[in-house]
Amino acid sequence: QVQLVESGGGLVQAGGSLRLSCAASGRTFSTYVMGWFRQAPGKEREFVAAISPTGSNTHYTDSVKGRFTISRDNAKNTVYLHMNSLKPEDTAVYYCAARPGYLIVVNGYNYWGQGTQVTVSS
Repeated sequence: QVQLVESGGGLVQAGGSLRLSCAASGRTFSTYVMGWFRQAPGKEREFVAAISPTGSNTHYTDSVKGRFTISRDNAKNTVYLHMNSLKPEDTAVYYCAARPGYLIVVNGYNYWGQGTQVTVSS
């Protein structure tokens, strides 16, 4: 069982930056693929980024490539999402998710956090 707690959301102007954090419980964090997802009002939840257990591999949805960076610190049981050049269309609730294994995937995550709101004003 893994418990995930996100933090770092807030209100930012377009072009600004935020760093989201997701703290995980448990002693097996380093064996999980970690992902970030988001859900905007009236839309389905969508994949944003994922990182392999060692951090050596990452994958991003096209709309955030070059602007967002996912990273992890296994010693701190924490995964991050660094968001730069934010746009109003990035406004959403951002969720952290975990999946046992080593292959990066865009679905099939077993554990989810409660979400953190990111609002980008124009």
